[in-house]
Amino acid sequence: MTDDKRHFNTQFLGDSLKLPDQNVGTTAPVNRKAPTTLVVVLLASIASIVGAYLGAYGATGSLPFISSTQNVVINNPSSVNWVSAAAAKGLPSVVTISASSKTSAGTGSGVVLTTDGYILTNAHVVTMNGQTDGVKIEIKTSAGKIFRATIVGTDPTNDLAVIKATGAGFSPIEFADSSNVNVGDFAVAIGAPLGYDATVTSGVISALNRTISVESASAPDDGGSSLQLWQNQGNVPPVNLDVIQTDAAINPGNSGGALVNDKGQLIGINVAIASSAQTSSEVGNIGVGFAIPSNVAKRVSEAIIETGKVSHGLLGAIVSDAKFSESAGSFSVGAQIEKLSPGGAAEAAGLKVGDVIVECDGKTIDTAKTLTAAIRSNQAFAKVSLKAIREGSEITIEVTLGDASTIK
Repeated sequence: MTDDKRHFNTQFLGDSLKLPDQNVGTTAPVNRKAPTTLVVVLLASIASIVGAYLGAYGATGSLPFISSTQNVVINNPSSVNWVSAAAAKGLPSVVTISASSKTSAGTGSGVVLTTDGYILTNAHVVTMNGQTDGVKIEIKTSAGKIFRATIVGTDPTNDLAVIKATGAGFSPIEFADSSNVNVGDFAVAIGAPLGYDATVTSGVISALNRTISVESASAPDDGGSSLQLWQNQGNVPPVNLDVIQTDAAINPGNSGGALVNDKGQLIGINVAIASSAQTSSEVGNIGVGFAIPSNVAKRVSEAIIETGKVSHGLLGAIVSDAKFSESAGSFSVGAQIEKLSPGGAAEAAGLKVGDVIVECDGKTIDTAKTLTAAIRSNQAFAKVSLKAIREGSEITIEVTLGDASTIK
């Protein structure tokens, strides 16, 4: 049983490319009508990495590498600003990822977790057609070194994955507490947009506690099409993500890269952008990007490294949007419980059918998918505090969540 019964009809763009005869091709437009705004999953198209490389050739594992002498170019030290400082701190901890199979390929970004090569990225960056088998992965550091990597584990529910690169001497990112982030805080996105590695863009945190829906990385694509469409047809449902919103420029290829604060500390993993594009070839930044909060990323990555898997909380209730007006309401005001799982967490805590949940651990809940994202961002058996409206009165209920892995 799922926590969310809403019907979704949102289109999502991936940038996996079909490779005719195992050669890289171009993305073909798909003639489908798109909504005005698309939430776009940022697996970049295959592109030549552009730039001048300095240094000598050598060997790392079984692959050659090229060493670069610099990460952040400073031509005038007297005018260095906070963006330069944040970039200098964060860039060595961000890598470019190339993933390929026999039929498709793509590039994205990743964030270094440990000196021995554990790297965090998005699940959709390192899966092909919903699969991890047969996927070949290489990573390129900001210093220009190239390594092979293997998948340690994926968490499609949060669109996160951990890979392990060969070699050593990597530069781990420093985590910040994403629960302390404010709207208006400075932010820098670091990654490889459109294949241009070691790119930095700056902006601010434009909103917090957003919820977006993306197609699950565990779901097969539609035969290699660049257009990912989720429809309520009994297939794998969308993933609801609780995200940070930023106006720092994010483009295809930034997926899995770092969103850092003005101190160069990780506050989020870039995952998606909103776009008015009709096809994947038109996708680009319009000032609305999204990142998975660092606190969620930290929990998930630590669990994958330790056990190879991740647990998720389960409320044990089917919920729908509670509308402001029953007749013609455009805005929802909470998540209304439609059905309870017998013996589930919600029922055990005292929630009832008809209750409208409006807050979870201090976060406003205004839709069913917002509640789903909030619940699933917690680990199994975590305790959460819910505020609900029951017969016109506000109540607070403490709930010990169930384990989503029990859902068949």
